[in-house]
Amino acid sequence: MEVLQLLISGISQGCVYGLIALGFVLIYKATEMVNFAQGDIMMLGAYVAITFISLWEVPYYWAVPATILVMATVGVILERVLLRPMIGEPHFAVLMLTIGLGFVLRALAGAIWGNEPRALPMPYVGDVLRLGEVVIGYENLAIILGTALLCLLMWLFFSFTRIGIAMQAASQNQLAAFYVGIPVKRMFSLVWALSAAIAALAGILTAPVSLVDPLIGFVGIKAFAAAIVGGFGSMPGAIIGGLLVGVVEQFAGLYLPPGFSDMSAYVLLLVMLVIRPQGLFATMQKKKV
Repeated sequence: MEVLQLLISGISQGCVYGLIALGFVLIYKATEMVNFAQGDIMMLGAYVAITFISLWEVPYYWAVPATILVMATVGVILERVLLRPMIGEPHFAVLMLTIGLGFVLRALAGAIWGNEPRALPMPYVGDVLRLGEVVIGYENLAIILGTALLCLLMWLFFSFTRIGIAMQAASQNQLAAFYVGIPVKRMFSLVWALSAAIAALAGILTAPVSLVDPLIGFVGIKAFAAAIVGGFGSMPGAIIGGLLVGVVEQFAGLYLPPGFSDMSAYVLLLVMLVIRPQGLFATMQKKKV
């Protein structure tokens, strides 16, 4: 039963890593940029949710979609103001820009909300589901079910909607997409909006489990490792990689000496780079632009 309990906890944590990793992959597939501020965007989304629910006392069923909408708007603003002018610049310059953006977001969060950890009160916090000797907190169950629902919606969106198909076309071949009338730059803005919205959802789901502070965004480093483990061009790989990192982290924390839990994600990354550098789902391919 201990193993099953650890497995459920690992899956719950891994879903958070997977959602952030999904944001990495979406932006990379569309723009070939790596957004190292993705974890900090998740942190900002959690603070926006806290503002709506705790400070303004907005009902949670209105606060959650409002938070996602606000963060989608933030994603569009970041793409248009900061990232669009960087198209064509060296990848290192874009990398440094997103790292700097992370520092700015952390400082901004500290200035607005303070550096003291804050909790996000949700109606299901504290309740548990008992399956024999296994106890599952409703917070963990919400993370798992929320991630599963999001994956289903993402699959439907990219498979059956015109915008989703257009976004895929623009990510695969920008020039061909432009020639057939797809507004490529607008698709890039939508990708950033979607990535920020997913990060906001990750922040909303994880906030009831762990307190929110400006440094919580560093979880994005583990999510980046998860994205590489799964295959940096694969959306299913991002989720699978996140689950692997989360499960390995939980088991390492129990069965290995202290300190190995935090290292496990990077050890898994190094092993994957040695054994299969392209990741579990190797879908990265050269784009024609």
